[in-house]
Amino acid sequence: MAETQIEWTDATWNPVAGCTIVTSGCTHCYAMEMAKRLEAMGVQKYAGLTRRTGKRTVWNGIVREDREALSIPFRWRKSRKIFVNSMSDLFHESVSDAFIRDVWQVMRETPHHNYQILTKRPERMAKLVPTLIGEVLPNVWLGTSIENADVVGRIEHLRQAPAAIRFISFEPLIGSVGAVDLRDIHWAIVGGESGKAARPIREEWIDEIYGQCLSVGTAFFFKQWGTWGKDNKKRSKKANGREYRGRTWDEMPTVPGATL
Repeated sequence: MAETQIEWTDATWNPVAGCTIVTSGCTHCYAMEMAKRLEAMGVQKYAGLTRRTGKRTVWNGIVREDREALSIPFRWRKSRKIFVNSMSDLFHESVSDAFIRDVWQVMRETPHHNYQILTKRPERMAKLVPTLIGEVLPNVWLGTSIENADVVGRIEHLRQAPAAIRFISFEPLIGSVGAVDLRDIHWAIVGGESGKAARPIREEWIDEIYGQCLSVGTAFFFKQWGTWGKDNKKRSKKANGREYRGRTWDEMPTVPGATL
């Protein structure tokens, strides 16, 4: 587990390492370059998880379950919001049902933390959570990533997953998502892409999501403009900042019975 600069969480915990590109939102995933960097630093967990293609580092499909990492949350006495698998996807097809159950057991035994699980494979999550887990833990938030209208179907799978809090990360937002049904979705995170090859974000795409959050009472969190500002000019992430509609948006979900 490590402290993080991700604006909507406090720390990251990676019991799984490695992943596979599934849709266009994965194209410039920061975790691929980070895994390569960690391998170069001698972190064995990330050795051999990526390959080079042209000038890019990409996942090669190897996924590792890190059983030693399961003990880490117990060492944190202070309550934290914890992003689970910032360097992978807990519901990747190569992660065993048994290991997912063990991760859930850790979260069950550490109720002072709030765990944020974000997946691009919500269909597997929707199938496994009711059958494999069979209970709703108030400290476990379930979410999915949506980058454009091509993958809005993930919302229906997310809605089928029993959870105290359901959330969507519209990041990197690389296209309009159109009209989406945010009923029973408690939190929306919106953000543009960062890095040299970042794709632009448009203010009207953010407006679509903001308006739909407002209409159903979904908490709205604007993470960043990223490399492209609202004036469609490229700058550093820091220079573009986080301001939208004249302010920063750091809303968090509130659900009866959940510990936030």
